[in-house]
Amino acid sequence: MKYFVYTALLLCTSAAFAQYTHKDSLQGSLRPERTSYDVQHYGLDITIDPAKKTIRGFNDIDFKVVEATAKIQVDLFENMGVDSIVFNKKKLQYKRDSDAVFITFPAMLAKGTSQTIRFYYSGTPVIAKRAPWDGGFVFTKDKAGKPWVGVAVQGTGASLWYPVKDHQTDEPDKGATIKVAVPNGLMNVSNGRLTGSTDLKNGYTRWDWEVKSPINNYDITVNIADYAHIHDELDGLSLDYYVLKANEEKAKKQFTQVKPMLQCFQKKFGPYPFTQDGYKLVETPYLGMEHQSAIAYGNNYKMGYMGNDLSGSGVGMTFDYIIIHESGHEWFGNSITSKDIADMWIHEGFTTYSECVYVECNYSYAQAMRYINGERSAVRNDKPVIGVFGVNKEGSGDMYFKGALMLNTMRHIVNDDDKWWKIIYNYATTFKHQVIDTKTVVDFFNKETGLKLTPVFNQYLRYTEIPILQLKLNGKNIEYKWQTGEPDFAMPVELVVEGKTIRLNATNAWQKLPATVTNFDNVAVANEKFYVKVQYL
Repeated sequence: MKYFVYTALLLCTSAAFAQYTHKDSLQGSLRPERTSYDVQHYGLDITIDPAKKTIRGFNDIDFKVVEATAKIQVDLFENMGVDSIVFNKKKLQYKRDSDAVFITFPAMLAKGTSQTIRFYYSGTPVIAKRAPWDGGFVFTKDKAGKPWVGVAVQGTGASLWYPVKDHQTDEPDKGATIKVAVPNGLMNVSNGRLTGSTDLKNGYTRWDWEVKSPINNYDITVNIADYAHIHDELDGLSLDYYVLKANEEKAKKQFTQVKPMLQCFQKKFGPYPFTQDGYKLVETPYLGMEHQSAIAYGNNYKMGYMGNDLSGSGVGMTFDYIIIHESGHEWFGNSITSKDIADMWIHEGFTTYSECVYVECNYSYAQAMRYINGERSAVRNDKPVIGVFGVNKEGSGDMYFKGALMLNTMRHIVNDDDKWWKIIYNYATTFKHQVIDTKTVVDFFNKETGLKLTPVFNQYLRYTEIPILQLKLNGKNIEYKWQTGEPDFAMPVELVVEGKTIRLNATNAWQKLPATVTNFDNVAVANEKFYVKVQYL
């Protein structure tokens, strides 16, 4: 049976892969031209003209040669122009293939050596229509009529606006410098810490930022506006907020949620992962994005998600969704990153779960369960959570709510809160600043729990259907089993029979529970603890 199940999955995956293009493979795959080098640092130095909506400048790419090579792939959207690529003061030959730029060196680069290229480029970047969902720049104006510019490119690719090795497996180990010149009277806010500003005497001022930690390509960002700056601290961690000047007082009030959130997350997930770069919220002309150490905030100082409760429970209106969710990404997505965006549940599932953790920290377990179970109605179960690898393709949007509900189920499988929170803490700290995959996550939870959780992960992540608990009455017995696509599935679940809670170790085989009931009127499944369906036969 196992053979047929996985053969079917393989055939489905092959069929899905067939719909992707050469362009998708260039962006999503790990070709030798990518794996032959390891980026150490990016040095962006650019000018952005909000009026013309253009970018020009260069990126210094420092890298180590992993395997001897004479050709590497750097990525830049084809609508952006390559002005020149310089190596050892000489221009290099290159060939463009869709959004990929294949650069040829005059001689083989020796394994183990460190090299630098300067990539000059210019052009008008893609303008987003529905940022942050479609990816691109937003050029707009604030209420005072001053330019207000932001960018969000998760999933679309950072190569939309700067030359980069655009794959999540390779973060610049030594961070990045982001120097952005903008018209006088405006400020650019990027990741990390501000190291200085320079009036270029040409109507522009350059704002210099430095990130010392490894950083996702899509996290590197620019935010341009006439900002007010609010500074605060929490136990030595710098907290900086850059907001439109008209919103300064609103921000001071709304952002009081930051400290209790950080205190909760540091207790449950370990110390803030980017202390040397600080924590920032930056007001943006789009809803939000988890830009590392410069979180994009555009929730208009409302509680909930744009003033709405995604859970429908009422609990979601007790906090600002964007502050809590996007900050959770500092641990899950920014510190711990998936190798391929097909595994983006590693970012979104854990981060959506962090909202529930926040609620439990600040309110109660009961409220947390209300909140997370309120999200059930948003799960579509339309396609697998894990996407197609090697073609820059995410899986189902269920990675958010279904991923979080799976983790809540895992908590109640473990059935020991002290042990569970220790596992979550150890997970976040063990893989700090690392790029991992689903297998790594599953292996870790198997080891730390001492349980065989692989089938459970598989059912929730690789199939559309969640586990179905089948129940039937047979004489004086309640018979029960799991119906799942995943073979050899076993998972505990709790029944409440006539007010008494009974924990069952259900499998794919029928088992019997002695009972005195004659119908299911006084039988219930603990659905608030386990994200499953129930089928009464």
